[in-house]
Amino acid sequence: MTWSDLDATAAPESSDGAGPDTPEGLLAAFWDYERALARNDVPALEAWFRPGPETLRSDGGATLVGAEQIARFRRQRPPPGPRRLDRVHVRPVGPDVVTVVTVVAESTRPGGATGAQSQVWVREADGWRITAAHVSTAPAAAPATLTAEESDRVWRLAGPLSGGDPGTDAPAGGALRGVRLAVKDLFAVRGQAVGGGSARWLAEAPIEPATAPSVHALLAAGATIAGLAHTDELAFSLAGVTASYGAVPNPAVPGTASGGSSSGPAAAVAGHAADLGIGTDTAGSIRVPASYCGLYGLRPTHGVISAAGVLPLSPSFDTVGLLSRDPVLLATSAGLLLPAPAEQPPIDVLLRPAELLAELAPEVRVAFAAAALALTGRTGCRVEAAGGLAEAVRGWLPAFRAVQAAEGWAAHGAFVTRASGELLPEVVARFEAGRDVDAEQLDGARAVLADARHQLAALLPPGRALLLPATSSPALPVDLPADQVHAARLATLRLTCLASLAGLPALAVPAMRVGTAPMALSLVGGPGTDRALLDLVNRPAPWELT
Repeated sequence: MTWSDLDATAAPESSDGAGPDTPEGLLAAFWDYERALARNDVPALEAWFRPGPETLRSDGGATLVGAEQIARFRRQRPPPGPRRLDRVHVRPVGPDVVTVVTVVAESTRPGGATGAQSQVWVREADGWRITAAHVSTAPAAAPATLTAEESDRVWRLAGPLSGGDPGTDAPAGGALRGVRLAVKDLFAVRGQAVGGGSARWLAEAPIEPATAPSVHALLAAGATIAGLAHTDELAFSLAGVTASYGAVPNPAVPGTASGGSSSGPAAAVAGHAADLGIGTDTAGSIRVPASYCGLYGLRPTHGVISAAGVLPLSPSFDTVGLLSRDPVLLATSAGLLLPAPAEQPPIDVLLRPAELLAELAPEVRVAFAAAALALTGRTGCRVEAAGGLAEAVRGWLPAFRAVQAAEGWAAHGAFVTRASGELLPEVVARFEAGRDVDAEQLDGARAVLADARHQLAALLPPGRALLLPATSSPALPVDLPADQVHAARLATLRLTCLASLAGLPALAVPAMRVGTAPMALSLVGGPGTDRALLDLVNRPAPWELT
């Protein structure tokens, strides 16, 4: 595999991210309509509806018939509040008729309500017009909160805990004042032992004399520790289950896995028991629980946030990451930990790996297309195809897993050997796979990954990011057969390993839905583009800038 095999223009892709069946000009008309709606430009809105007595608009149980009735309604109603589209589904009915269904982000609806709109667009001699529309809203669902029994499965040690330096107080005006922090039980917290997801490990662990620098920086900005949250055993899993403590619940989708290994912080944040989670991501351990639990999650560029005071798994890939329900809070907290910002262009090109997407289930591809289309339209990014990645991953993933397992065995092999009966068998097997990687195999795997890093860095210069699903599926049922869990894990690793093996930043964005279950998009940038990824998600829509 050489650089020439990874091609950012390997397949035709429209600049707006539309599928090949979308009629020409339809999406341009749709986004112009959205621009008019955001500005409450009543004359423009009237012009987008097909004139005549047969045009329809339904809202709140009432149906307006005829363009004149619709126009009169628009002139009398108050301006709509802020809104943001998270998903856009486009379904051509014929060459000149298209149905568009959009979903409005919950956080931007008045009172937190959700919204959806359906439109039938027809193409006439002078362009596209809406001939029928339906708008619906629903009250905001009550926040998912943890029961007492669920809390016991989320927290290894419930707070509030101090963790700060003796005799010091957080500043009254700190950027994180009042923010409750869930700390993954891999981080040193002064006065506590690190649990590592294993009762046996905890029993042997010393009391920590100091708090990990990354946690300390958040506390210094005003955050308080809500508790030490469970992790998968020594962080070598993506499931959210341990032999010692059982399954961490998923408040977003009851009865499903929370995802690992930052399972506890993700469940605490999703269950409104914390506002911010700090965890680690080696092979997807921030991005997977973020996707399963409907959260934003940042895996930063490898090494830019100190991992001191954090129990390692595979130092070549381990990163300190963050989880939040709110992208602004995520950006604020990340800004406290990331290096000082450097001059970089904003991200304006998103690469879609067509072959990797083709390997996913149809319902996941449909969900991804809708969320990706909304994101590209909302941010004004251009879309290009990235070819060759599916083939590349088939060679890169085994090398990544070999290095990860070998480093995991070097770090914890002695403990795993003496405590194997107290750990999940599948976790023990992953560690023991590293025992069997000899020096020659390890050197070969590292050489493969060095070449992969070079290729991906070249594919993702500043201003570009890879756009793909964060996981291969929504959260898995807790009673799913083991062989299906294994298959889903491998499919997810094919997506998450790209950022991990190359040390790249990746941001999970909870914009997808499969049925009612959340899933996340993943934005993977070049080295050091962490802030650009965060800025992209928080970027105002183009029509909000003028």
